[in-house]
Amino acid sequence: QVQLVESGGGLVQPGGSLRLSCAASGSIFRVYAMGWYRQAPGKQRDLVASITRDNSSTYVDSAKGRFTISRNNAKNTVYLQMNNLKPEDTAVYYCNARIFRTLLGPASDYWGQGTQVTVSS
Repeated sequence: QVQLVESGGGLVQPGGSLRLSCAASGSIFRVYAMGWYRQAPGKQRDLVASITRDNSSTYVDSAKGRFTISRNNAKNTVYLQMNNLKPEDTAVYYCNARIFRTLLGPASDYWGQGTQVTVSS
């Protein structure tokens, strides 16, 4: 079994900051790409940022310059530092990880349970 557990969501005022964390645990050989997605009410789930095992990262345009994704391979953990938050960032944020459970694979995608981020005055 593999679990992804997220933390760090909450209510913040516009212009504020939050830091999300997601830790993968269980029967894991190696974690490859990790990422953060978000889903606002009535909308589809979209990628916010992703990071490879060697720390190559990508961002959706709306997150560039405000969000920073990072990871700790030793702890199988990914982080999302969110600064200058805007009301349009309000959504449930989901962690995703591509994981090999054994040396020979195959790799599978796993999801966290989601954490609510609300940006409001």
